[in-house]
Formats: sequence, structure tokens, C-alpha cells
Amino acid sequence: MLARIAAQHQALGYGRLSARPEKWSRWTRENAPVHPTEPTQLAIAAVVGGVTPDQVRALGWPAWIHLALRDDHTLWESPWTVAGTIEALDHTAGGHMDRRGFLTTITGGTLSAVMAHWALADPATAAATSGTRVGADVADACDTRLGALRHLDDALGAGPVYDAALAELRLLGTILRNCSYRTDTARRLFGCAAEASRIAGWCRDDSGSPIAAQAHYATALRASASGGDRTTGALITAFWANTRYAAAHDPRSALDLIDTALRTTRNAPASPRVTAMLHIRRARAHSLMGEPSPAYRAIDAALHTYESGVPTHEDLPTVYWMNTGEVLQAAGSAALSLNDPRRALSYFDTAYTHPDPYRPDIEARGAAIYAARRAEAYLALGERDAAVETTRSATTQVTGVTSDRAAQALTSLHDHLNFQGALPADTEVLVALRRAAKPTDTQDGAAPA
Repeated sequence: MLARIAAQHQALGYGRLSARPEKWSRWTRENAPVHPTEPTQLAIAAVVGGVTPDQVRALGWPAWIHLALRDDHTLWESPWTVAGTIEALDHTAGGHMDRRGFLTTITGGTLSAVMAHWALADPATAAATSGTRVGADVADACDTRLGALRHLDDALGAGPVYDAALAELRLLGTILRNCSYRTDTARRLFGCAAEASRIAGWCRDDSGSPIAAQAHYATALRASASGGDRTTGALITAFWANTRYAAAHDPRSALDLIDTALRTTRNAPASPRVTAMLHIRRARAHSLMGEPSPAYRAIDAALHTYESGVPTHEDLPTVYWMNTGEVLQAAGSAALSLNDPRRALSYFDTAYTHPDPYRPDIEARGAAIYAARRAEAYLALGERDAAVETTRSATTQVTGVTSDRAAQALTSLHDHLNFQGALPADTEVLVALRRAAKPTDTQDGAAPA
């Protein structure tokens, strides 16, 4: 794309234009993007087509881009019907939002509209009668493949898993569009599509592309509505809320998402772990807004909901990683955001000593992030030796896992350790930390809870 823009730039008589990849990242990053010069914008317009030079000058960057990329509205404006869901699946499975989604401003109004549609949408009620017949065995196979992707993400990080999630989305879109099936099979297939899109969204979030992540979450919500699965929709909302408060720095809209999900699932069978996750995400949002009382109430609600729930094997397989220790780690993160490091350490400690403890062996990425936060808490209390020792654990945990969020957490820790002069005596830890904390262009790399 850059090479084509550079060639067009020269063809229009504006001279040579560098096509280095970092130029594109400067234009498209969410945090303080650099606007292309007017000649460069005119070259871009000539490449993408559909926009006149007068429109470029009148509307300015990036508003004029929306005229050229009208198909991005497929995701946000398609009707909330089975056909609309399949169209959205095709759109996001094609990777359109990864290429263009940085231009879309996802406002609170957009989120409210999506959530309102989700809460009111009717599930698929009619069977598909044309095409190759598929049944429960196909849905079973899709469920198995998605389960494998979840665990691959735990082991490898999001980078290697994203393309596989897109492949699952394309496959499911093809089945839903071209095959015949009964209504019960349709709902299961839409549920699989919702989970595939959620995994893709999570991968984009963890790889530093939060706007693309939100496009996948919106598609996942559509698919969950078509499948009549409010609980899966609530799970998707919990992940989307994390993106809103961590990457978009908008905890208020995160709370709106969570409140809608809790209201919508209040009278429907729901997973206790999903409900606990919504409560702990609410705690994180309140903590980032500097509101301790509602944050700690939400922590209590999360623990109570989880502890009064059903055994793990009776809950959704998608939340296999959620336990008391995970809730306590997130509670520690909330306390740290509220400038209460002593309480944060108490939560972090209890996460490991509780009878239902946090399991660092399940997901190294999360363990590294929580270890980094634990080290930050020690630093805030002036306990530098403990902070350095905990930093060793953080750098060890993340080895071999690709995660923008983990890298951001370690970058923040590195900066705090340097600021307090806590590292000069331990070059080994400093080198390991610098190696693990790779700079990125994202706004924030906060952990999911």
C-alpha cells in the first residue's frame, strides 16, 4: 500500500515519498497520530479512489477517508438479523477492520447502539434448507477447534493465533451462508462464530490493535444474538469493556457496557464465572476513575458470585481460566490503581495462597502482567529488593510469549524501577527486563482484569 501511495505521490508531481513502514504507523497510531501532508493525502485519495481533491481539502484528515471506505459501515449499520450477522462475519473475517478500522471513531453512542441491538435482537428461528446438510457433528468439530485455539493462545500469545481465528471465522461464515441445517444446529454454529470472533478480538487487543479488536467484538455480539446465547454475549462484553478502559482510556463506556450486560442476563441462565468477570471488570473501571467505594463493592460482588457458583466442569468451557485467584489478582490491580499498594499486595498474596489459587502455569502472559504489578506495589511501598526479585519472576514468565499487553506492563515497570534507581546493582534483571519490554505503538497495555 505504501509503495503504491509513494508511486502516486511522484506521478502527481509531488516528488519522492518514503515508503518506510514506520510512516504508516505514525499516521495510524491511536495515540497522537501524525497527519500526512496535503500532497500525501491527495496521493492516498488517488490510490483508494472515490474521493475528489476538493473533498480531501474540505473535510481534512481523517474525515475524508470515510467517503472512500464506506464498506466499514457494514459492521456498524447492517441490520441485526441472521443475514446481517453473516454479512458482518464475512466483513471482519476478511480482515477489513485491521486495514481500515483505525479510521473509525468508536464513540460511546456507537457502543450504546450496539448494546441496545444486542439486548433486543431475536435469535435464529428458521432452519436453512438449501446446500450441503450439516448437523451437530460439524458444530462439535468447530467447538473442538476453538477450544484448541484458546489453549494455543495461552501458550504462544495472540500473534500466532489470530490468523487461525480468522480462518475459523471464514469457515463458519461459509457454512452458515451455503449449507443447510436445523434451527438448533444454526444456533450452535452462530455460537461458534461468536467465540471465533471473540478470540480474534482478544488477539488483536493483545497485539496492540484495539480498534480492530472492537470490530471483532461487535461482530461476536451479533453472532451471539443470532445464536440466542446471552451468556456468551455477556462474556464478549466483559472483554470489550477491558479494551475500553485499558486501551481507549474510557472507563465510563466500559461501565455502560457492563451494566447493559448485567441487566440483559439478570433473568436468563448465566455462567457464574461470566457474571463474576463482569463485576471484576466493573471494579477495574471504577478504580481507573478513582472511585474506591464502588470498586471495592464490585470486588466483593465478584468474589461472592464466583464462590456461590457451580463447579468448573459445569460452567462454560470458554471460562476455564477464571477462578478465585484470578479474581483476586484483578482485585489487586484495582487496589494498585487506587493508590493502595498495601491492600494490592494483600490481594496478590491471597491469590496464590487461596484454596482455589491463581495458576501461573495456565497463562504465562497474565502471570507476567500480574507479577509486574506486584513489583509496582512493592516499589510504591519502598521495598526495592522485593520489587527487583518480583521483576525476575515477571521476565521469566513472559519468555517465549508474544503479547503487546505484557510488553507494555514490563515497559511501565522498567520505567518505574529506573526512576527510583532500584536496578543499577542488578544488571541481569535490567537486561532481561529491557529484552522483554519491547516498545509498541499502542495507548495502553493493561491486563484484561
